[in-house]
Amino acid sequence: MKRGSTLFLKIAIILIGIPVLALCILLLPKIAMEAIEQAKNGAELAYVVFGMLIIMYGSTIPFYFALYQAFRLLKYIDENQAFSQLSVRSLNKIKKCAIIISGLYVVSLPLVYIIAEWDDAPGLILIGMVIVGASMVIAVFAAVLQRLLQEAINIKSENDLTV
Repeated sequence: MKRGSTLFLKIAIILIGIPVLALCILLLPKIAMEAIEQAKNGAELAYVVFGMLIIMYGSTIPFYFALYQAFRLLKYIDENQAFSQLSVRSLNKIKKCAIIISGLYVVSLPLVYIIAEWDDAPGLILIGMVIVGASMVIAVFAAVLQRLLQEAINIKSENDLTV
């Protein structure tokens, strides 16, 4: 397969990672500074914000690891190794990362509820649930692809043995 056939998807992976990196570098530190100021003034809500920030920063590790695994999967496709155990392992790692992200945001939902109650913004809870749902969809999709790929590899190896 040509190396450029997956170029669009590689660019898309990079474009997915850039906004999250910008969020972590530009916006979240500003929120942290504001929370520090509020904590100095005795606001208890600041500690809830700190918890959310820890979860948000913590979720970036599996997020970028999953992006890296997707990039490796595309590299395997370029190298004609799409039907290999390497691809199955990459999909398994993507699935686990999506489950970890979903779990982190499930843990954060009570914190989101506290912030939504304080700010009178029930839409925040919906946003938190969308993140959980989206990462679970990715996990299920990766699991299905992993199973299909494993069965295709098994069928290929059976055919190689019969010939």
